[in-house]
Amino acid sequence: MYKILLYTSIISLIFATSCKKEKMKITTIKIPTVAKKPKKMSIHGDERIDNYYWLNEKENPEVIKYLEQENEYYNKVTAHTKQFQEDLFQEMKARIKEDDSSVPYKLNNYFYITSYIKGGQYPIYSRTLVSSVPKKPTLPQLKSKQEIIFDVNEMAKNYDYYALSSFRVSPNNKLVTFGVDTVSRRQYDIQIKNLETGKIYPEIIKNTTGSATWASDNKTIFYTYKDPVTLRSTKILKHTVGTDVSEDKVVYEEKDDTFYTFIYKSKSKKYLIIGSTSTLTSEYQILEANNPNGKFRIFQKRVRGLEYNIAHYKNNFYVHTNKDKATNFKLMKTPENKTTQENWTDEIPHREDTFLEDISIFKDYLVLEERTNGLSKIRIKRWDKKTAYYIPFSEETYAVGVQANPEFDTETLRYSYQSFTTPNSVMDFNMNDKSQEIKKEQEVLGGKFDKANYKSERIWATARDGKKVAISIVHHKDTKLSEDTPLLLYAYGSYGYTLDDRFSTTRLSLLDRGFVYAVAHIRGSQYLGRAWYEDGKLFHKKNTFTDFIDCAKFLIQKKYTAAAHLYAEGGSAGGLLMGAIINMNGELFNGIIAAVPFVDIMTTMLDDTIPLTTSEYDEWGNPNDKKAYEYMLSYSPYDNVVKKDYPNMLVTTGLHDSQVQYFEPAKWVAKLRDLKTNKTLLLLHTDMKVGHGGASGRFDALKDIAVDYSFLLNLESVNK
Repeated sequence: MYKILLYTSIISLIFATSCKKEKMKITTIKIPTVAKKPKKMSIHGDERIDNYYWLNEKENPEVIKYLEQENEYYNKVTAHTKQFQEDLFQEMKARIKEDDSSVPYKLNNYFYITSYIKGGQYPIYSRTLVSSVPKKPTLPQLKSKQEIIFDVNEMAKNYDYYALSSFRVSPNNKLVTFGVDTVSRRQYDIQIKNLETGKIYPEIIKNTTGSATWASDNKTIFYTYKDPVTLRSTKILKHTVGTDVSEDKVVYEEKDDTFYTFIYKSKSKKYLIIGSTSTLTSEYQILEANNPNGKFRIFQKRVRGLEYNIAHYKNNFYVHTNKDKATNFKLMKTPENKTTQENWTDEIPHREDTFLEDISIFKDYLVLEERTNGLSKIRIKRWDKKTAYYIPFSEETYAVGVQANPEFDTETLRYSYQSFTTPNSVMDFNMNDKSQEIKKEQEVLGGKFDKANYKSERIWATARDGKKVAISIVHHKDTKLSEDTPLLLYAYGSYGYTLDDRFSTTRLSLLDRGFVYAVAHIRGSQYLGRAWYEDGKLFHKKNTFTDFIDCAKFLIQKKYTAAAHLYAEGGSAGGLLMGAIINMNGELFNGIIAAVPFVDIMTTMLDDTIPLTTSEYDEWGNPNDKKAYEYMLSYSPYDNVVKKDYPNMLVTTGLHDSQVQYFEPAKWVAKLRDLKTNKTLLLLHTDMKVGHGGASGRFDALKDIAVDYSFLLNLESVNK
C-alpha cells in the first residue's frame, strides 16, 4: 500500500477578497502532495520512469482520496471567489431566455420542436401533426396541438448526470428510439417508446452510440455497438422490435482496430448505409431500406488514403472525396448500380483555393458548404444548371452553416448565421427567388446587450516558417488595447476541427470587464483548407504549438496585451496544446486553463486498451514505430515537464471521462507540483460525477464557465 502524503508543504498565497480591487488578505494553505511509485516503461531502447502511473487505478480508494483532497485544496484556495462565481453564474443565466423554443422543422408530416421551461435544466421534445394547424402556423398554434415525445427534465430528475441522445422516429411515426447515458462515458442504452400509448418497451440495448436507424418496415432497427473496454464502435447489429436483445444479429463487424463504424439512412430514404472510417480512409456499404434482411454490399472498398462520403439522389450517388489527390476535396457522381471508383466522374472539380466541406441534396438544388481564406460560404446550384450563386455575407469574420434540412422536396434552405458580435440567427432562404426570412434571432436578456458596443476583427500573425496564421478578436468598444489589457487566447488545433467565430452570451462577462477574447486559427484545423490540417498532425504536429506561441508573441509585439496579462485556454486535444506551450514558452502567459487535457500522449498511445487509441494513430502517430515514438516524445506535455517556472494554472477533468481519462491531468498536476520552481497557482478540479463533456444540465454548464472566468478575473485582480 502506498500512502498519499497530503498537505505536507505550505505556501503563502496572496489573494484578493473578491475579483475587484479590494483589500488583500493572506491565506496559508497546505499544498497536496502524492506518493511516487516509479514505474519503468521501455520501448525502442528508451526507458521512461512514470512516478504517478498508479493513479490510473480508479477503484483504488487512495486514488479517489487524492482526487478529493485536490478538490478540497481547490475549494480552499478559491473560497474567496465563491460569491463572485455565484454572481457570474447568475449574470450569465440572466442573459438566457429560460422558456425558449427552437425553430420548428418539418419531417414526415410532423413539425418537431425543442423547448425549455423556466428553471428547467433539460429540453422538452415535442411534435405537432402538420394537418392539425394552419399552413403557416405560429409557435403558439404549434404548441397548442403538440404531443410531448420526451420531457428530459422528468427523465433526469433522479440522476446527477443525464444525456438523451438523438432520437429516431419510425417511418410510420408510431415508434421512437432513443439513447440514454447516466454515467457520462458516452455509452448509451437504446430504448424504444410507443408514441401512441406512451409505453417504453422492455428491451434495453446496452453499450451503443445511442443512435438507431429504422428500416422501412417499421419494426427493424440497426444500431452501433461499442466495445465496453476500448469504447470503439465495432459492430452493426439488427434488432426487431418486441424481441429479446439476445436475439440481435451482427450484420457487420469492423475488425481493423484503427477504424470505427456507424450506420445511417440516405436522405432519399432508399438506402441504409454502413460507414467505416479512420483518420485517412473511408469505406461504405449499402442496402435497400425496404430489404432489411438482405446483405449489405460494398460501395467502394477501402484504399489507404482514399476518403469519401456518399449521398443518394435519383439513380445516382454523389461522392464527396479526396480522390485523385484532391486535397481540398471535390464532388463526384456515379450510377447507383456502378459504385466503384473507376465509375466516378467529376461533378464539382477540385479547387486549390477552396475547401469543399459538405453537401446537402434537395429535389431541385445542390447546396455546397465551402471555405475560402478561412471564411465559410454557402453555394447553391440547380440540378438543371440554370443558376449557381453564393449567399452573400458582409461581416469580416463570422460563422455560417447549413442546419438539418430533412425535407427533400422543398425550395427552402435553413441555415444559421452568427459572429463574435452578432447573436445566432436561424434563417430560411428561398433558393428560387433568393428571399430570406429570419426565423429566430438569439435573444440576449438583461437589457444591456447592444451589438454596437463590441468590436471584432481578424488579424494575421506570421509564424516562424513564414506561414500566415489568422487570429479572430473581439472586445468591448471601450476597452483600450495596450500592454495592460487582459487577453484570453483560445485554440484547439487537432483532427481538422475548425473553430468558427461564434457568438457567446457567456463571453460577455469577460468582454464587459475589459478582457479581449481571441481565437488562433492554428495548423491542425482546416481553417485554410485540408493542407492546413495535414501540416499540423503526425510529424508536423509541432506546427500547432509554434503557431500558437507565435500568435501570442505577435499579440504582445503589437501591444494588444503583455505577458503579465495574457491567458490561454484549450480543452481535450486543446489541452495538449496548453501542456506543450507551457513547456516551450510558459513565460508568455500569466494563466492557463486546461480542460480535460490530453497530456500523457506517450502512455496513452502505447496502450491500445484505452478508448480511442488505435483509431488515432493517423492523427498523432503510432509510437510502436520508433520514429513516431521519438517525435511524439519530444513534445508530450507530461514527459517534458522540467524544473522551471510555470504560469498560474487551472486544470479540470471528470472522473468518468471516456476520451481523456481522469488520470492524465491528475498525473500531470502531480508532476508539475513536484518540479515547478515558482509559487504560482496550480489547481486541479475533478468533477466526480461527469465525463468529457462536463455537466449535462444547461445551468450546471454555466457554473463550470463561471469557475473558469473567476480564475482569470481573480488573477487580473491580483495583478492590479
